[in-house]
Amino acid sequence: MVEEENIRVVRCGGSELNFRRAVFSADSKYIFCVSGDFVKVYSTVTEECVHILHGHRNLVTGIQLNPNNHLQLYSCSLDGTIKLWDYIDGILIKTFTVGCKLHALFTVAQAEDSVFAIVNKEKPDIFQLVSVKLPKSSSQEVEAKELSFVLDYINQSPKCIAFGNEGVYVAAVREFYLSVYFFKKKTTSRFTLSSSRNKKHAKNNFTCVACHPTEDCIASGHMDGKIRLWRNFYDDKKYTYTCLHWHHDMVMDLAFSVTGTSLLSGGRESVLVEWRDATEKNKEFLPRLGATIEHISVSPAGDLFCTSHSDNKIIIIHRNLEASAVIQGLVKDRSIFTGLMIDPRTKALVLNGKPGHLQFYSLQSDKQLYNLDIIQQEYINDYGLIQIELTKAAFGCFGNWLATVEQRQEKETELELQMKLWMYNKKTQGFILNTKINMPHEDCITALCFCNAEKSEQPTLVTASKDGYFKVWILTDDSDIYKKAVGWTCDFVGSYHKYQATNCCFSEDGSLLAVSFEEIVTIWDSITWELKCTFCQRAGKIRHLCFGRLTCSKYLLGATENGILCCWNLLSCALEWNAKLNVRVMEPDPNSENIAAISQSSVGSDLFVFKPSEPRPLYIQKGISREEVQWGVFVPRDVPESFTSEAYQWLNRSQFYFLTKSQSLLTFSTKSPEEKLTPTSKQLLAEESLPTTPFYFILGKHRQLQDEKLNETLENELVQLPLTENIPAVSELLHTPAHVLPSAAFLCSMFVNSLLLSKETKSAKEIPEDVDMEEEKESEDSDKENDFIEKVQDTNNTGLGEDIIHQLSKSEEKELRKFRKIDYSWIAAL
Repeated sequence: MVEEENIRVVRCGGSELNFRRAVFSADSKYIFCVSGDFVKVYSTVTEECVHILHGHRNLVTGIQLNPNNHLQLYSCSLDGTIKLWDYIDGILIKTFTVGCKLHALFTVAQAEDSVFAIVNKEKPDIFQLVSVKLPKSSSQEVEAKELSFVLDYINQSPKCIAFGNEGVYVAAVREFYLSVYFFKKKTTSRFTLSSSRNKKHAKNNFTCVACHPTEDCIASGHMDGKIRLWRNFYDDKKYTYTCLHWHHDMVMDLAFSVTGTSLLSGGRESVLVEWRDATEKNKEFLPRLGATIEHISVSPAGDLFCTSHSDNKIIIIHRNLEASAVIQGLVKDRSIFTGLMIDPRTKALVLNGKPGHLQFYSLQSDKQLYNLDIIQQEYINDYGLIQIELTKAAFGCFGNWLATVEQRQEKETELELQMKLWMYNKKTQGFILNTKINMPHEDCITALCFCNAEKSEQPTLVTASKDGYFKVWILTDDSDIYKKAVGWTCDFVGSYHKYQATNCCFSEDGSLLAVSFEEIVTIWDSITWELKCTFCQRAGKIRHLCFGRLTCSKYLLGATENGILCCWNLLSCALEWNAKLNVRVMEPDPNSENIAAISQSSVGSDLFVFKPSEPRPLYIQKGISREEVQWGVFVPRDVPESFTSEAYQWLNRSQFYFLTKSQSLLTFSTKSPEEKLTPTSKQLLAEESLPTTPFYFILGKHRQLQDEKLNETLENELVQLPLTENIPAVSELLHTPAHVLPSAAFLCSMFVNSLLLSKETKSAKEIPEDVDMEEEKESEDSDKENDFIEKVQDTNNTGLGEDIIHQLSKSEEKELRKFRKIDYSWIAAL
């Protein structure tokens, strides 16, 4: 049973993975990335999230490995704290309270007890680079108020700060200025490029900076796509720089390899460029990475690179410039036109993805499943170009059909509109284009919905448009002499006094269709398409429209732009109740009578859960988000919850997700992000010694069963082989300090002889249970030992008949008892 106070609003995914540079672990097995208030730990091999480090109360702005302990990780946040983590176990070790907002974090191996951070000055747009001394203390929460000023007037982005030549100096860029601070001399050199007043140097602005790890060389990226390599910058007058130019647009990020022999660059071309030996002629490319490169990271071992992209994706790349893994988060589109939908087949969240695509996103694993290309045209990255937008989408017939609408409008009179209907193919396990309809309406489509009634004989789709009409589309036989086929065609066109059609929805049983025409709601018979009745409250244009479900199917709800929520009774054709509520999101639960409505106020967004049969809400929660909530959806649970409180029973069968204006995906949950990790992800940490491939998880259990059967068989065999843990030579070899060990030749002969199988080895069945009792009595006299040998001999004679077995002497028996008492269980872990 779940306690009421455990229910809270949690961030369930969708945070930006590309907000800051990703960081590799020292052994390149893991990669860390910030994700909203959390730090996520991914496996570089399987792409699985193995840990979620949660503890910050605000946006995480920086992560760095602890240079003094490669198994620990630092993180900083806008909450003013620096936290130290054990990322292997996902444990928070220590929290350092700085007291001011931290915008970036840097670590240098030479500064053992200090880290560097970017902080605000009094003015909001002026930032400083400071050194933060981390005091040594045994307590878990420590105040770190000792800040030392390093550089002033710097850029907020950590891409504009870099430490070079093993921490000898730090370089910072902003606008047209490069500043280099030398720690030993405590001096600063400043260099300036020509400003934008000169057309020839119109895009000289600095965008990023990187420093050579062992030499005095600084690489800077610029708006015009050039890369400048600065040398001799100890002298303000004798400095020099050379230019590398391949990018046609701004350089987004730079990174040197671990040895400094290569320079990596990336930008809006979606191409990773490797400049070997920092020369123009010697360069390699990794093209078609899918989206703008925002960040570039290099592993400490030098065997892996990674690029963070604008579509919320991280690509892990081998040293030979071959992509090995992709970690794809929720794609942040410019705007979500389609809303939130649930694929009935995969239970995946479906919404706008990268331009012209629908993304299918797993809510359980917080990763993208796949993209469906709807527009099927090459995307041209040009800010002045008006793109084709995917504006509407809907699933029908339990996931067998998908309808999409795409439009492009350059001028008011030049509307390009296209509707596509996709059929699910079981063989390919995907959607295939079935029907394409050009200009289904004369104006923009405002809504579309399928009739999803279980008893529906013919698939039906309804579209509503600003042209004042709604159209009914049905599936018909489109076969010819060559093949059997089906296609969609228009069956009915309806209107109401030439008002714009704004919303449409079917009742649960599919017998009625509700279409709103601005302020008026019309009810139509879905069989004869006759107008049955109309509702008009003159409370403003209808923004949302939905039918009740199950026992409340006789009610129809409508929310207006003027902040009025109305409920009509379809049996009496009268208004049942209304309430003053500025509803921005209204979603019915498919598994119950409940309806969730989110209202917007000046303070934030509030949630109301109610049944249409009574206006009294079942549950109210104020301030679920400080920003505007744009979309919401109910997701049916695979395993129902067991909330007993009436206020929380609306969460038993379904879980409610909502998307904010900044495209953060939130939900109501009782579990922490760490508890929501899949069992497969947890297993990765426990079995690091084995190759954790998908095939291993399939064959691993089979291998374990085989091992168990083999152990049972060995126990039943007559001859018992000596284990390595019972060999004293192994113990001497591993336990004796190296400086007192004898020569290798002596150890080798002793070790090999100890592994040989002795002819005197007893069988497992021949040794009676009395042996265990005898082992505990080392001080027994010779008479008892002679009796023990006689018992063994008698047992051997009865078990093997005429076979002759050598008897053990007293000294051998004593030696065996000594060996068996020594604990060699540690060797099983090798």
